[in-house]
Amino acid sequence: MSLKIKINDDVKTAMRAGDARRRDALRLLLAALKQREVDERKELADADVIAIIDKMIKQRRDSIAQFEQGGRKDLADAEKFEIDVLQGYMPQAMSDAEVEAAVAAAILESGAKGMPDMGKVMAALKPKLAGRADMGKVSALVKTKLSKAE
Repeated sequence: MSLKIKINDDVKTAMRAGDARRRDALRLLLAALKQREVDERKELADADVIAIIDKMIKQRRDSIAQFEQGGRKDLADAEKFEIDVLQGYMPQAMSDAEVEAAVAAAILESGAKGMPDMGKVMAALKPKLAGRADMGKVSALVKTKLSKAE
């Protein structure tokens, strides 16, 4: 079953259960998926759906920071709930050790010698780790490893 179909089914389940918060969070996700399909005029694959979910989670994290800074705990809690719902559709996250091993392997594969080669390493890692690791943390890890290599 594709991820999109599962999300549709979960919206229906949430509606039947009367879970308005979950239903609304899933409807936002479906709206984002449909918008992307209309924009690109194609059916989304699971990888595309995961990329959209990842983007939505990042947006929610930014919103939480802003709401907490502004003293709006109620809105921050709503965003946290949406993150929890969205996280349920993401693939299993990689451990720090797995990410570190993938970074080390990518550095070896690409033959990176220093910071100018960071783009090569990140290009090799992005398809492997997208949706399974925080790419910001991966980038920082690559940067530290390459700066030590110089």
